[in-house]
Amino acid sequence: MRKRRYMGMAASMLLAASILGACSDKGGAIEKGANAGNVNETGMPIVKETIKVDGFAAKFFASQNWDDLMLWNEYEDMTNIEMDWTTVQTEALAEKRNLLLTGGDYPEVFFASAFSKTDLIKYGEQGIFLPLNDYIDKYAPNFKKLLDEYPSVKQGVTMADGNIYGFPTIYDPQFEALRAGAPWMKKEWLDNLGLKEPETTEDFYKVLKAFKENDPNGNGQPDEMGWGGGYGIDTFINFLRGSFGLNKQGSMNINLDFKEGTEEFRFVPTTDEYKELLMYMNRLYSEGLINKDVFTTTPQEFTAESSKGQYGFLNSIDPEELMKLDGYVGMPVLEGPNGERAYNAVSNGLGNLGMFVLTDKAENPEAMVRWMDYFYGDEGTKMFFMGFEGVTYEENEKGEFKYLDVITDNPDGLNMDQAISEYLTWPGGYYPGIVKQKFFQGAESKDNSRLNAEKVKPFRIKDDDILPGLNYTVEENDQVGAIMTDIQTYIKESTAAFITGKMDFSKWDEYVKTIDKMGVDKYMEIAQGAYDRMKDE
Repeated sequence: MRKRRYMGMAASMLLAASILGACSDKGGAIEKGANAGNVNETGMPIVKETIKVDGFAAKFFASQNWDDLMLWNEYEDMTNIEMDWTTVQTEALAEKRNLLLTGGDYPEVFFASAFSKTDLIKYGEQGIFLPLNDYIDKYAPNFKKLLDEYPSVKQGVTMADGNIYGFPTIYDPQFEALRAGAPWMKKEWLDNLGLKEPETTEDFYKVLKAFKENDPNGNGQPDEMGWGGGYGIDTFINFLRGSFGLNKQGSMNINLDFKEGTEEFRFVPTTDEYKELLMYMNRLYSEGLINKDVFTTTPQEFTAESSKGQYGFLNSIDPEELMKLDGYVGMPVLEGPNGERAYNAVSNGLGNLGMFVLTDKAENPEAMVRWMDYFYGDEGTKMFFMGFEGVTYEENEKGEFKYLDVITDNPDGLNMDQAISEYLTWPGGYYPGIVKQKFFQGAESKDNSRLNAEKVKPFRIKDDDILPGLNYTVEENDQVGAIMTDIQTYIKESTAAFITGKMDFSKWDEYVKTIDKMGVDKYMEIAQGAYDRMKDE
């Protein structure tokens, strides 16, 4: 791979000029600065004369050198924009990112830096993050088209002050397998025991019990397990929320849904339905039907354990893709004890909002908005996820894309993520842009995951019913943070205690009263106000 080219002195001198952008409360009109005439409004290259831009990014693989990576080298040739990258491992991202901002030594561009809504509105109102509304209108046709096509996404990325401060990760709402999928079920074990697929929560309990007690693998050993997962108890709870009548407005505001027949919020973790769900989970846990280490195991540890094939049901991506375990199919969405049968833990497709941010040090904001927008269109998405034809992928006569053997069957023994990371940056999941099934080659794009999603879809919450995440003002954010930090910790601890039996359900009323005393009413008032404000816009 070629080494990175560096600009000559003439191009470097362009950086001495700055773009002065005077912005109103809602994005402001763009005032053309000294470098504005260097930007081509359409086509490539983005700028006529090469510019160099200071960027900070999170990366998953320590071995990557972003200053000499094929993706960025090729994109530099296309755009005439050379990124001077400072990168940090995702584990150290929050600390390093915050130190840069508090110390004032921050870059022009933050890429894959996962800023929260709280950070976006905070640093946006301080003037450190640029409002992007007008730049998007003029220089980001791909992203603007997505906002027009998905109004819920536009609502989600627009802060309470009317500004957009970051480009997000978007999971294409038409990519069903990324949005909704049931746990995986070992079909062979059902057949061996003469059982039907479970249709209700009670059926599910009986199947789990049979798997654990009746030797479905036929080896004469009591080594079968029921339902397992390595990402904590929330993945279990989220699958069952719709079965217990919870979160009928989706999962973007996980603690909130509407009181029946109204648009008035209730606090989900204190509802009778949530209590009933936890009682069901306690029943499964106390009888050994879910993995006992669910509260402590890591994804890596659980993957190693579950790869032995001893679980009847798995919270996972397709076990065949992840662990080479055959015979798993998606399980049905379950009807709950009150006749509810729905899959409600679904978002509007909007991931982290702050994945690409421009700071007030950005000298070429027009160019950098164009630079980012490319990855929201098909050509940029294909390059970002598939790489380069003849190098990392090939296209067949049907127009379908497939990684070459150097990626999928690497001669050096690298797995797919390791192999593709020698060319691209997406493995690990930190990136702005849009994830489309056509260009994404992870497990979710394979046939098994597609079939799983199709099985779920008749019961999945309708898109029109999904609320985007609520956006608060800076003052509201401070209040919500002060209230909800302690409440969320208490809910997490109490949920675990109820499920494991360390806290008896006779203590439920005491649990609810404790949350009331912690100020949940004020949070509900703020949340309702944020929703009413969004609804009226």
